[in-house]
Amino acid sequence: MRRVASAAAFLCATLLLGACQKAAEQGGQTAAASQPTIAWKMQSLWQSGTLPQQLFEQFAQHVKETSGGRLVIDALAVNSVVASPESLDAVAAGVLDGQQSGSAYFTGKDAAFALIGDPQGAFDNPYQMQMWMEYGGGKELARELYANHGLHHVGGVWYGVESMVSKKPVRTLADLKGLKIRAPQGMSGEIFARLGAAPVQLPGSEVYTALERGVVDASDWGTLSMNDELGYHKLARYPSYPGFHSMPMGDVAINKAKWDALPADLKAIVETATRDFSLAMIQRNYLADVTIAVEAGKRGFEPIDLAPEERQRFREVAREVWKEYAARSPMAQKVYDSQIAFLKRLGLLKD
Repeated sequence: MRRVASAAAFLCATLLLGACQKAAEQGGQTAAASQPTIAWKMQSLWQSGTLPQQLFEQFAQHVKETSGGRLVIDALAVNSVVASPESLDAVAAGVLDGQQSGSAYFTGKDAAFALIGDPQGAFDNPYQMQMWMEYGGGKELARELYANHGLHHVGGVWYGVESMVSKKPVRTLADLKGLKIRAPQGMSGEIFARLGAAPVQLPGSEVYTALERGVVDASDWGTLSMNDELGYHKLARYPSYPGFHSMPMGDVAINKAKWDALPADLKAIVETATRDFSLAMIQRNYLADVTIAVEAGKRGFEPIDLAPEERQRFREVAREVWKEYAARSPMAQKVYDSQIAFLKRLGLLKD
């Protein structure tokens, strides 16, 4: 009889505990649902319909779903509100709540942005630079740098190694001598000039026409698949692949006051979504690039890879330019010192 009574008591206690847990869960869901929706406007550096913009929109959807609709991001395409070089100021001023931009766009604010955004020739692949960000002090430096300008740097986003398209084969660095190459103002053009090339500054919108008319022989632009989408390989049949000169780091960055006001669980959701976004960007763009590389022979163009010793020479020449950028600000010096130490750790630089 006692056993029956004990069993009945245990069953009642179990049912009561289950009811309490269910009530607590429902109460938590009700409390979460009752919290006001936070709406952010974020602008990217990508054209509508492109793969990177689609992945940015998926990032926004991921945040919405995992937050239960508490944080909703309007994932705007490039130039929707301001021009890309103006987005840092727009986010700081609250015109935008956040951005998915390119750190190197803001070099005029601090030379550290150039080094943290695209240390030309430093790393061989995005995973190496991602390791520096996560385990070599890069993330902390990025957050310090962005905080100086009123933003919180959530994380880095890479889209791959850029490919230089060229009408002439560049099999060694000596082949750059005299090559008229479209390169943006800044570190890229300075490094190419030191290697004997003749950099020409042109807007990206004029690259195809410049190649077609012979204004330039080559161009620094996007990855292999991005360049192919723009038709560059019809005019310049010798792209570098895998690329060696540029591997830009984009960002996910939020107005600092708005980030600081965000509940801890929503901060964690945005951070996790950013890591997933970065991985998707690296891997989806890699797949797009390798697909083009495999098809290259059939389509009449030849991807060319530099030998390891040529890559190393490029890195050493670039290092002198990095050093000059480092001297322009205390923050740039800190980034440079950290990157040099990590490149040595990876065996990519020697003393």
